[in-house]
Amino acid sequence: MEKRPQLDILLCAPRGFCAGVDRAIQIVELALEKYGAPVYVRHAIVHNKYVVDGLRDKGAIFVEELSEIPETEAPVVFSAHGVPKSVPADAKSRNMFFLDATCPLVSKVHVEAQRHFAEGHEIVLIGHKGHPEVVGTMGQLPVGAITLIETVADAMVFEPRDPDTLAFVTQTTLSVDDTREIVNALKERFPAINGPHKEDICYATTNRQEAIKAVAPEVDAMIVVGSPNSSNSLRLVEVAERAGCKVSMLVDRASEIDWARFEGIRTLGVSAGASAPEKLVDEVIEAFAQRYDIKVEARVTAKENIAFNIPRELRAIEAAVTQ
Repeated sequence: MEKRPQLDILLCAPRGFCAGVDRAIQIVELALEKYGAPVYVRHAIVHNKYVVDGLRDKGAIFVEELSEIPETEAPVVFSAHGVPKSVPADAKSRNMFFLDATCPLVSKVHVEAQRHFAEGHEIVLIGHKGHPEVVGTMGQLPVGAITLIETVADAMVFEPRDPDTLAFVTQTTLSVDDTREIVNALKERFPAINGPHKEDICYATTNRQEAIKAVAPEVDAMIVVGSPNSSNSLRLVEVAERAGCKVSMLVDRASEIDWARFEGIRTLGVSAGASAPEKLVDEVIEAFAQRYDIKVEARVTAKENIAFNIPRELRAIEAAVTQ
């Protein structure tokens, strides 16, 4: 029998599900448990194909707009990314029963934007155009109240109405380093700009990027488990490349691994975006175990013990399910 090559796998920690994702998935599962199928979900509850497909198999129906939902008494769940104010208003006008799975850390950004607006500030949002979280945050306020800035170049040409009444908020899933550069450019141009009391990039995004930075310089290649529409997963691949890992790949499932890119490696880093379940990480490690003689070592850079409450309507069923 041919001897398999040795491969050391450094498993980044923290990785995978964050508290906001865990809560959002729970909301859909508990709604299905309590009310039965179907449960409608506006937009992918989280950006992971495996998770969405699994919930669809249990009876969740995913739509992009409320207009796709027929007259129904079935629950409607808003995704973890948040929605514009017009969406719950529309749901109320149609007498829909809805459950809001918006991550509390995204809701925090919404509240900040509303506070700045109430105080008369012109608001800049640092984020990626078209991402549902950005659409949701901009939709908290009247059109034109928030200007989106995606890059340092955008920050350098932005002209506010009044530099002394300027404030910024950010998407929660951005690259920490990229965002710092944009914020620094804004602060250099507009020293009076108001920022959030506590950084908007969420703890999970920051922790997963820090874990990647610690491991990437030590490995020949890095795999990030996550879906291509997941902002925080894409950022992890970029962070790995910047930290010196030339072969960095995002995969939804082990079946997507391009084995040619991993020929001759002796060390591999593995992480997962905040919406990727641990089962898929195990699947990737098992795929390498079939080709290599593996040794797995966890690299822990932070501990996470955050949990968020679920909506009141589901707490009784949550208690019953967990007993």
